Amino acid sequence: MFERSGSRNRPRVFLILLLALCAAGLANLYSISQSGGLAAFKKQLVWTVAGTALMTFLSFLKPAALRRYSFHVYAVSLALLVLVLVFGKTVAGSQSWFQVGQVAVQPSEFMKIAMILVLASYYGRDIPVKPSYELKDIVKPLAFVAVPVCAVVLQPDMGTCVALLLVGSSMILVAGVRRKTLAKMFIAAAVFALPAWHFMVKDYQKERMYSFVDPSSDELGAGYNSIQSQIAIGSGRAYGKGFLLGSQSNLRFLPAHTTDFAFSVLAEEWGFAGSIFALLLYFSIVLLILDTATSLEDRFATMACFGVAALFFWHGLVNFAMITGLFPIIGIPLFFVSYGGSATVTAFAGIGIVLCLKK
Repeated sequence: MFERSGSRNRPRVFLILLLALCAAGLANLYSISQSGGLAAFKKQLVWTVAGTALMTFLSFLKPAALRRYSFHVYAVSLALLVLVLVFGKTVAGSQSWFQVGQVAVQPSEFMKIAMILVLASYYGRDIPVKPSYELKDIVKPLAFVAVPVCAVVLQPDMGTCVALLLVGSSMILVAGVRRKTLAKMFIAAAVFALPAWHFMVKDYQKERMYSFVDPSSDELGAGYNSIQSQIAIGSGRAYGKGFLLGSQSNLRFLPAHTTDFAFSVLAEEWGFAGSIFALLLYFSIVLLILDTATSLEDRFATMACFGVAALFFWHGLVNFAMITGLFPIIGIPLFFVSYGGSATVTAFAGIGIVLCLKK
């Protein structure tokens, strides 16, 4: 009885947590963008409404429809990744955007959801259930991850590459991989790493890696963002400077303060207490998605929900590690806190899929 009651209340809890996190994110963007005419805040508000509409639409779909059209969604998303290399707009050194009037769309964000669905469909329908899989069993799912990763490398967009690899690898590992197979995969990755570093990683991306090891070696260059972010977080102390009073963002010391480092502004204005509260909201959503995944009997639904949980988890962990100097700055936003239309819609789509599959 209690399990059924908890299942009925889960969507309500989802929505409460989501509303609270979105409100915190929008309030933070309002504070950040007040000196610039509230442009980022207004656009994010529009994207939030659009994402909510998409989430509602997906939540009312039949789960069978997601499974049936997963390969179609993947194929369309992959085609968009190819087209953006030809017709896309270059922003910050990456040709990752379609510009339609005043609206910029990043198709690589949508590929994250497409990859989750196609991997879930593969493990839920196209391959027999095993305790663990050999190398020949995971060639196809590895290809589902590798192909979009290669397309994104050509843009180039290191943050999305890392996100796709982490989410895809998490789904493949949770499905089950033999230890010998896992060892072979690590050896292959290690062999591939050296030529990839020399021929695929751009010079400015290498500088970010070097500055991660010692940010003070280039305080006004590659290490500047990390140093300013840590200053902002530290200056917030226990309870913060107060709403609208973040000097690092208002005085423009902190670059990318609406996107990658939006949480740094939140930490400066609301301090340790506010940061912990926001992180609890965020990772409570991750735990609820995982709880939903473990409660489902259908393997496609379980794998898809786990994939969405992995997407949220890795975005949250890597973004927090970036802004605190524990990880190189590679451009991964924090869902619902960082400004970004495509990322916001992707996050809402993930929640909509979970709400759909729990039925």
